Amino acid sequence: MTILAAAGRIAATVVAMIGTRLELAAVEFQEDARRLLGYLAWTLLAVFLAAGACLLVALFVIVLFWDDYRLQAIGGMVILFAAGAGTIVLKVRSGLDKQAALFSGTLAELRNDVSYLRGHAVSAPATHAEASHE
Repeated sequence: MTILAAAGRIAATVVAMIGTRLELAAVEFQEDARRLLGYLAWTLLAVFLAAGACLLVALFVIVLFWDDYRLQAIGGMVILFAAGAGTIVLKVRSGLDKQAALFSGTLAELRNDVSYLRGHAVSAPATHAEASHE
């Protein structure tokens, strides 16, 4: 009967550990989803405002140089905006590369659980054998 009781306690512990890890994964997912939604909203607003500002700047420069250098003004605005867009794309890619992996906390806890269980599985028979010698 004690073996069944011990197996039941182990099973209950494993189920509780799995439940805790699933709750952690759900919390991490919610945090990441909210964070990404916030980034998306701010990015859309920034894109809208930047597009308006860029159009007005381009129009101002083109009108300023319309009489003598209209094609050079248009070409200069195209080059300036393309360089700015390229810089922003590189910055965003760099930021995304530095981002932690999704569910990294959950995966780390699961690895800790596995190593803990493996350590107990190896040390449990040795402890039992030592107790029987004493």
